[in-house]
Amino acid sequence: MTAKTLYDKLWDAHLVKQRDDGSALIYIDRHIIHEVTSPQAFEGLRLAGRKPWRVDSILATPDHNVPTTTVERASGVSGIADPVSKIQVQTLDDNCDSFGITEFKINDRRQGIVHVIGPESGACLPGMTVVCGDSHTATNGALGALAHGIGTSEVEHVLATQCLVAKKMKNMLVKVDGVLGKGVTPKDVVLAIIAKIGTAGGNGCAIEFGGQVFRDMSMEGRMTVCNMAIEAGARAGMVAVDDITIDYVKDRDFAPKGNDWVLAVNAWRELVSDADAVFDVVVELNGSDIIPQVSWGTSPEMVVSVADSVPDPAAEKDAVKQTGMTRALEYMGLSAGQKMTDIQLDRVFIGSCTNSRIEDMRAAAAVVKGRKKADSIKEAIVVPGSGLVKEQAEAEGLDKVFTDAGLEWREPGCSMCLAMNADKLGAGEHCASTSNRNFEGRQGYGGRTHLVSPEMAAAAAIAGRFVDVREWL
Repeated sequence: MTAKTLYDKLWDAHLVKQRDDGSALIYIDRHIIHEVTSPQAFEGLRLAGRKPWRVDSILATPDHNVPTTTVERASGVSGIADPVSKIQVQTLDDNCDSFGITEFKINDRRQGIVHVIGPESGACLPGMTVVCGDSHTATNGALGALAHGIGTSEVEHVLATQCLVAKKMKNMLVKVDGVLGKGVTPKDVVLAIIAKIGTAGGNGCAIEFGGQVFRDMSMEGRMTVCNMAIEAGARAGMVAVDDITIDYVKDRDFAPKGNDWVLAVNAWRELVSDADAVFDVVVELNGSDIIPQVSWGTSPEMVVSVADSVPDPAAEKDAVKQTGMTRALEYMGLSAGQKMTDIQLDRVFIGSCTNSRIEDMRAAAAVVKGRKKADSIKEAIVVPGSGLVKEQAEAEGLDKVFTDAGLEWREPGCSMCLAMNADKLGAGEHCASTSNRNFEGRQGYGGRTHLVSPEMAAAAAIAGRFVDVREWL
């Protein structure tokens, strides 16, 4: 029998038809939808006189456009000030009501970012194919699932047929062995990976994250890493199933129960790459060498350690890369050779589908506890990834730790990850952000984004600049 990778096993289990041209039809187990990419898909269904093929496979929630201030949220959809955002959220509600789709609406305690509520609710499980009209659906690969984003036309296709036209990707293994040092987080690991292979390093590949570092990592940490597989050029990232995976899934609302649970666990334990499986690409890092990371440019690959300085484009031999670096420095308002710890900040954002889970909240709170936000920081907001994360954090008193330190505790949503709601950067403002993208204008027109871990962002809120959080722990 031919040895298979985890990706091979997931692909083969869902293959409906393989075509001679290399394209294939794969079955989709779970479809998550939100307010941004679903309206056109539902309209397409209506125009064609179709209905969703399998309503119970779909789970919906608004996240990109929802406000995060308590005042705006109190009135539900009617309280959304921006008219376009209000229409998008209301349209999602109307479509879900019309087709009988389960939705965690704006003030449902389970509402949150799509990539947080899927695993949290148990709606996304090991061995599943999971899609959503959002590239960071790759987050769910941490469960040992094949999960990736799809386009709006594909959203309609999956709604109508429960299948997706796809081409099989190459297998890529990113292996990180060793032990992470104090203050080094999953976010630092994935930023270090992207810095090494570049944003095109995983093009055409499904990445499996393996090695001791990932075996030791919590499920929420694995989600952070898989979330940013897309920033390394891959369409999907995944981690093999182990006891950590199974313990995380157990007793969640949508997870199997009773004898079904026993059968499921037995099947899930097979979701690992065979020992002699061959990968098309293998990349190796030593986790012991990784220290806290900070992005300096306008691409997730433009990253250095907090102990380093801003790179000099003149030292880059590739003319195209040199031009990109020069443009990035101009946009970011930075100078070659400038120490990362000399970068002064205006705002801090702790949240997003990358870093808004309870472990992220705890880690950030541990840094700011007993300290005060720097006067130079105009705003520092902490946005839980879901209503359930918010409830748990408040039960643990984390919200008070943040507010006592001068940080704002918000309602769940995508928030300042992208400029589709009221939380935005002003032109020229530098932000320490726990999100996943630092493109030009990503957090607001002219805004300057620096990607960091929750601990690094929390420390930056206190210091007013970047500091090596390892010295604070």
